[in-house]
Amino acid sequence: MKKILIIDDSALMRTVLSDIINSDSRFQVVDKAKDGVEGLDLLKKKTYDAVVLDINMPRMDGITMLKELNKAKIKAKIMMASTDTKEGAKVTMDALDLGALDFVHKPDRASECRGEDFTKTFINTLAAVADSKAPVSTKSFSMEDVKETKKVVDLVSKSASKITGNRIVAVASSTGGPRALQAVIPKLPKNLKTPVVLVQHMPEGFTASLAERLDSLSEVKVKEAAEGDILQPGTVYISRGGKHMHIVKNGGKSTIHYMDGPTREGVRPCANFMYESLMESDYDEICCVVMTGMGADGTEGIKNLKTKKKVHVIGQEESTCTVYGMPKAVATAGLVDQVVKLDDIAREIIMNVGVS
Repeated sequence: MKKILIIDDSALMRTVLSDIINSDSRFQVVDKAKDGVEGLDLLKKKTYDAVVLDINMPRMDGITMLKELNKAKIKAKIMMASTDTKEGAKVTMDALDLGALDFVHKPDRASECRGEDFTKTFINTLAAVADSKAPVSTKSFSMEDVKETKKVVDLVSKSASKITGNRIVAVASSTGGPRALQAVIPKLPKNLKTPVVLVQHMPEGFTASLAERLDSLSEVKVKEAAEGDILQPGTVYISRGGKHMHIVKNGGKSTIHYMDGPTREGVRPCANFMYESLMESDYDEICCVVMTGMGADGTEGIKNLKTKKKVHVIGQEESTCTVYGMPKAVATAGLVDQVVKLDDIAREIIMNVGVS
């Protein structure tokens, strides 16, 4: 049974979350803390399989506590309980940068937490965090990475003329993704020959903050995809949380189209829909990249896409994944052309699609 620590300043929320966690036989709440000071104190003395951490608390908030854990070199698997305001989304990105592995959007009222949807999401996320590896890479994107990328681009540029045809890059990621994407997207050059479409499993309200964060670090343009966007080379389009993103032909151009509808693989957006929508596209070859995350989203979509299109699949290598679920599923299905360490994914994308 996995031992869980809850850190939340609301006594009611601590009780509600405890009830949810203890209702699943895999978990047991063994300790509770009412702020970061108490939580930090417990983490200095004991180890837990996972920690549920609130962001806004008196004395010491969640972000400060994460910073203190890093300073003290205390490794913990942390899941944030976050509010979905614009500011809340930005702070959640900060928490993921600091080593939190995933988050759930916590409803404002404790009563709403008892609903079936929230309970299911909460338990699934907790399971992924508890089973994950602690953050694989804590280093941020650096000037060294930029130099390394320039070398790769120079290398590829020499053979870029050989890379012909109309191509696109399609990326799927989940738990551990926001941080892993920082080791990929900022290394892509602005003269990348193709557009990049990306599904990161996140609720509505958080994908805009993720896009802003990645855009500020990158040469390529990164945006939350808007309905009707025409796909341009050197631009990364992140699917809006809470909707399924499709790439459709409109007046001879490839454009973004969102659809509502039930979850698939338990998620919305679902990468399978993105991949399948490319079956009818004008692209000659699709470079599919499947990164860290729980479950098997991407596998069925790529399998279907391969019946119609030439596809090159890059799977993230196990030791560099926070959760080796999605890349494992595509590998097990025999769909992967390359297994690549996180730090080398950008290079392989560039080698596959070229620069202009």
